[in-house]
Amino acid sequence: MQIILMEKVVNLGNLGDLVKVKDGYARNFLIPKGKAKRATPAAMAEFEAKRAELEKAAAEKLAEAQAFAEKLSGVTVTIARKAGVDGRLFGSVTNHDVADGLKALGFEVEKSSVRMPAGPIKTVSEQSLEIALHTDVVATINVAVAGEQ
Repeated sequence: MQIILMEKVVNLGNLGDLVKVKDGYARNFLIPKGKAKRATPAAMAEFEAKRAELEKAAAEKLAEAQAFAEKLSGVTVTIARKAGVDGRLFGSVTNHDVADGLKALGFEVEKSSVRMPAGPIKTVSEQSLEIALHTDVVATINVAVAGEQ
């Protein structure tokens, strides 16, 4: 299916690109989320009429994300979990727990934007994690998992 991207999509394209994707991806994700429209002649004409407005909105979102990333960079989130004698947790610390810890510190972040490349944290440790605030903006935070008996 041919679609017009209404915003930048990771690994797909930039605002205004005409791309071909699988039908299900377009129908079930891109179009309902407002990230794309079907590439009909009417939609293309409408997009060209609104192009400057959409580019301005995208630039504002990027600037807002960069400002938030500067505030968020270097923040340390401490999460306490029950742990055994050897330092292994009874359970794990997930992206949901990290998002809740940031919310307690006053930073509103979606749990889907917390990147945990090694999976959930299962030991008492201190790690650096990335928070994807925008397709082009990533902030690094520290997560300290403390063990409690």
